Amino acid sequence: MKTPILLFSALSFNVLAALPTPVNGQITDAVDQTIVNGQVTDSTTQPTEVNGAVIDAANNKQLDTVNVTADFRQLDVMQIPSSITVVGEEDIQNRNANHLESVLSLAPNVNFAAGSSRARFYQIRGIGERSQFIDPVSPSVGLFIDGIDMTGLGGAATLFDIDQVEILRGPQGTAFGANALAGAINITSKQPTKDTEGYVQGKIGNYNTLGLGAAISGSLSSNIQARFAINQFKTDGYMENIHLNREDTNNIDELIARAQLAWQVNTNNDINISLFSTDINNGYDAFSLDNNRNTYSDEPGEDSQNTNALSIKWFSKLNSSINLEVLTAFNDTKSTYAYDDDWAFGQYTWFSDDPVYTPDPCTNPGTCFNTIDGYSAYDEYNREYKNQHIDFRLLSGQDGLIFNESTEWVIGAYHMSREESLNRNYTYLATPYNNSIENISTAIYSELTTNFTPETRLTYGIRIEEWHFDFEDNNAIEKDQSETLWSGKLILESLLTPYQMGYMQLSRGVKAGGINRDTNIPEDNRTYETETNKSLEFGLKSSLLDESLQTRIAVFYIQREDQQVKQSYLYYEDSKPKFKDYFANAAEGENYGIEIETNWNLTSSLSWNTSIGYLKTKLNDYTFKTSDENDNIITINKDGREQAHAPEISASTALNINFTQTIRLHIETEYKDSYYFSNSHDQKSESYQLWHAALSYTNGNTSLSLNGHNLTDEEYAVKGFYFGNDPRDGYAAKTYTQLAAPRLISIQATQHF
Repeated sequence: MKTPILLFSALSFNVLAALPTPVNGQITDAVDQTIVNGQVTDSTTQPTEVNGAVIDAANNKQLDTVNVTADFRQLDVMQIPSSITVVGEEDIQNRNANHLESVLSLAPNVNFAAGSSRARFYQIRGIGERSQFIDPVSPSVGLFIDGIDMTGLGGAATLFDIDQVEILRGPQGTAFGANALAGAINITSKQPTKDTEGYVQGKIGNYNTLGLGAAISGSLSSNIQARFAINQFKTDGYMENIHLNREDTNNIDELIARAQLAWQVNTNNDINISLFSTDINNGYDAFSLDNNRNTYSDEPGEDSQNTNALSIKWFSKLNSSINLEVLTAFNDTKSTYAYDDDWAFGQYTWFSDDPVYTPDPCTNPGTCFNTIDGYSAYDEYNREYKNQHIDFRLLSGQDGLIFNESTEWVIGAYHMSREESLNRNYTYLATPYNNSIENISTAIYSELTTNFTPETRLTYGIRIEEWHFDFEDNNAIEKDQSETLWSGKLILESLLTPYQMGYMQLSRGVKAGGINRDTNIPEDNRTYETETNKSLEFGLKSSLLDESLQTRIAVFYIQREDQQVKQSYLYYEDSKPKFKDYFANAAEGENYGIEIETNWNLTSSLSWNTSIGYLKTKLNDYTFKTSDENDNIITINKDGREQAHAPEISASTALNINFTQTIRLHIETEYKDSYYFSNSHDQKSESYQLWHAALSYTNGNTSLSLNGHNLTDEEYAVKGFYFGNDPRDGYAAKTYTQLAAPRLISIQATQHF
């Protein structure tokens, strides 16, 4: 059996008997701080570097230090009392990943929903949105790129010249507010260097895949460094449009440019500037009436996104007691999401074998033809986003401890303004539909950490947020609402032994409510309330075998109150089933499980990494109304059912083998259990197991790699709907799925200088 094998491989790490080497004699106090690349850091966590590589003179098997930048203070992932996965540059290269969606399975209990050319909606521990059509959505999982809020705009989450991806599980309200009810994903670019360096990179692969990129970094003056990167990635995609005789209607065409500037103004002040721009012109033709890779669309869709974004970070050591951090960020994005609504070409006339359709409508194959009167429609959503925010915080320095020099502190203020407008063009609308929403958030927050003993400390934080939204559309539906939200956390951590840190965390997260504007939705579903999550987490982080083995274990329980769930309201028009999306509140929900991550350098040339997530979810006291084919209103009861997009088991394990100093093999497998596609119907995905591999050769500044993704060519779904869209069977409701990428083979060459 697949799953027990993966479970056994990870659990075996945690029962190894070994004499450990102490990692920290006490819990690190993040008060002896310096400014490194514009980030206030704990000087005790900085690794020794030689030629850019972290080393340990006594033991070359020792694992590298991995610092997390998303928290208030930069610390090693093993020192943070929370469940966090850090996907580094090596992981990105091993997966040959061009986009965030390709590395999410490295983190336990993390999933995504497609329904687009790139995954834009993410779920952490079973919580998160799955799509957006007409109505604005309140996000559960925050997405941040170099300090810029890109939540809901995941098309821009490309991974060229990225340093690391940090996936934080559990409510992150104190640091990120109402955008992080389930967790947050933080992406950081590579930083500028003093010495001039860079690289050019190219890749080719099947499906006409082509990637070209370059990056250069160095000093502009004695105290200013800069880095520039640009990358173009193209592929025809994995669908064949039979009607148009094309193989590129679901293509990827992405151009992204990044720039980083680091300015050491003086000994106590740093300014970092990040800019990035995206020009994404992807096709979208992913659903087939036959649930395969053959489409019949006469109007293939698009999934484009043009983003220009900027962040400015100012770090200042005001004195030995107080450090100042100010982050201001701007994001201007225009996107188009469009698709062929009927997935076909209107009135269907064909011979049974030209082309072959399944099911075949002809009763006399080879000689007859059928004409079926279908419908033809095109749906286009043009959105514009303008987002700006400023985050101002003060942090205690080395001499700034309070409460008898036992407590470090952070206090901050935050203001955000986000405008989102929609222009929808649909075949059956007499005039375009327009709506707009403005979200304004103003917050204050504070977090303190009190050291009771050298081995035990307590962290407690709170964020109070004044949330306001103003919605209006051209159907005269308006909503203006304000509410006060609060998030918080309480963490007790203790150094149980010199090499094991245990913690208990209580946290509270919120997600603001909103409005459903569609006139077909019953009036009692017009609005939905704020969701509140209360989370309890126990964790254990261990460093064993002379620090060559790290394990991270977290057990969690989440109670969801007024859970926001995405529904599809089914109704009938001219005897044809239609559906409209809307949000509603379940009475409550439960999410609980366990997460295990291990990193083990078995020898200097062999390493083994594993992550396993186990997740149980439940909808409690949840019912909703819909209509049947006779337009009778009926009530559907989903009490006790699992929540959507929440697989019970998710796992990955990988071996890295250095055969010589120049030849390296990475082999990996991942597994995901089946899960419900939606909360409004009971259709499920199938479980799957994938295999990936990368063989690389490095000689000096030149490297070549042969990469394989989904080597066994497994066919699996990343999005599913349940409704009727096929006139050949009378528009009977059935499951339609979007298939993930098939077997991908590519060759990549990189030249450093």
